[in-house]
Amino acid sequence: MSWFKRQQSGIEIDGEKTVRTEGLWIKCPGCEQTVWKADVEANLQVCPKCDHHFRMGASARIETLLEPGFELVDGGLRSTDPLHFVDLKPYTRRLAEAQAATGLCDAILNARGCIGPHPVVLSVMEFAFNGGSMGSVVGETIARAVDRALEEKCALLIVSASGGARMQEGIASLMQLAKISAALAKLDEAGLPYLSILTDPTTGGVTASFAMLGDLNIGEPGALICFAGPRVIAQTIRQKLPEGFQRSEFLQAHGMLDAVVPRRELKSFLIRALDFMLPTR
Repeated sequence: MSWFKRQQSGIEIDGEKTVRTEGLWIKCPGCEQTVWKADVEANLQVCPKCDHHFRMGASARIETLLEPGFELVDGGLRSTDPLHFVDLKPYTRRLAEAQAATGLCDAILNARGCIGPHPVVLSVMEFAFNGGSMGSVVGETIARAVDRALEEKCALLIVSASGGARMQEGIASLMQLAKISAALAKLDEAGLPYLSILTDPTTGGVTASFAMLGDLNIGEPGALICFAGPRVIAQTIRQKLPEGFQRSEFLQAHGMLDAVVPRRELKSFLIRALDFMLPTR
């Protein structure tokens, strides 16, 4: 088999080198077409053929929305294991694996910067970290984002991508729903805008608290947004659900979202919204 051997940069067959293409193509779940991965990345993680919106990481989301020169803030918090929780594996191991895989301390990133001419505080959830679940660290980090917006008298933006409250922290995770909601009430009293961007998926306790409390609630196209999932609801009520049930477009048509905005248009939409809500500094 000396005529067939693998090399790091490609594959050599009978002395002729070919380019390795593994990982360069992805299958779009929207149109089920195979698309060039680089084209998707260049298009803000949106399929160039059918406009299916792939999930976007927190770091990339911040870079997409904020002007250059933004600052990451409120980092360094790490979850503990107050319940010594073990399911298929210990919670401490789940945290360590998620931290190693994402390079983040938990499922949230805060940043301060500008979107257009407007100073903002931006808080973005990371679904790749334990399904973006909201534990005590996520709750505290978002609460600090609210406090920072109050201190700096600027708008707050939160980008949600979450499976809901983090069950491994029990009641400590559920308390974050009330904690963040109470903080947002102070922002409202101060007359400062809060814009909520709901991406795929936004579910559970996140939907039941801060994700639906925005002055503007904005969904990305095709995003799953719900409290309980469609399968659970269908099994509970024993009825066939409407087409597109719990997707952004359905929720907008029934008054639960103010707008559904494609990712490439989101930044300009947010700037126009803030133009109405805040004076230009």
